[in-house]
Amino acid sequence: MSAPPSRPPGDDVLRLRGETMGTTWSVSAVAPAGVTEADLLAVIQPELDAVIAVFSPWERTSEISRFNAAPAGVWALSQGFWMVLDASMDLADDTDGAVDPTLGALVDLWGFGPPGPRIGSPVPPEDEIAAALSVSGWQKLRLNRDARGAVQPGGMKLDFSGIAKGHAVDRLSDALTRLGATAHLVEIGGEMRGRGVKPDGQPWWIGLEEPPGAPSSRTVAALVDIAVATSGDWRRAFEHEGRLYPHTIDGRTGRPIDNGVTSVTVFHASAMSADAWATALTVLGAEESLSLATAHGLAAQIVVRTEAGVIEHLTPAFIAMMDEDEA
Repeated sequence: MSAPPSRPPGDDVLRLRGETMGTTWSVSAVAPAGVTEADLLAVIQPELDAVIAVFSPWERTSEISRFNAAPAGVWALSQGFWMVLDASMDLADDTDGAVDPTLGALVDLWGFGPPGPRIGSPVPPEDEIAAALSVSGWQKLRLNRDARGAVQPGGMKLDFSGIAKGHAVDRLSDALTRLGATAHLVEIGGEMRGRGVKPDGQPWWIGLEEPPGAPSSRTVAALVDIAVATSGDWRRAFEHEGRLYPHTIDGRTGRPIDNGVTSVTVFHASAMSADAWATALTVLGAEESLSLATAHGLAAQIVVRTEAGVIEHLTPAFIAMMDEDEA
């Protein structure tokens, strides 16, 4: 049996919220004596600004925008950019490209990137999909570890929308811990990470996001030194001629996913990893994702739309975690 979490550093929970990365953020933290909400914000805001400055394709001067617009060649990357790109490429290898940081051209083509929705038909023609695919694909990206750089082959656009929010959650959590606020709950756009417990000894209880028509009542989980991320087809999507086109792109086809998976929730020690795995399992489809998640020991919930209705699949690690929360 694991030791109970240590007592938080104070008796009051400070709560802050705001907007970032096109969504909202919130922090609940038990701060040490003398630490105010202003002190917390002074730690939080620079971390959020740093993530935008590196990873936002909506900012023309961000590091990712400059890489995406760069001519062919080797480009040195900042430590933060390199860390996230390297982790994404490792996951691409583990998932055979279900996580792919090189799909920015396809994200833009389908109307989910900075250019915005397409004018006219929202579904691009086959020749445009083929052209975007020709400059996409994780196996086409080469990393230069000696120079901490990436080789821009020309025309490739990186996109970290499947991992950036989780990375930002981890950064905020680590920054709060350095400040001494070792008990906290951080949330950005639905991705969350909890550390420690509240002053009354209770964990950070959260309700998991459920897709419309989910078969079960809202699931409640305790976040104690763990993170959770949900990928869902109802978050950002458009409908055309009776079909739903979610924002998650399958790099193998160059098209939005169409495999029946409507929601994937993953628990992991790292919010960035939870975020990336949730995206990967969404792309892979129900059968393959359940097998892969089980093999990697992931606590994952996979919700699938079928002709018989919405069906929920749970990995053994997810079932074990829910049993612990209910004990």
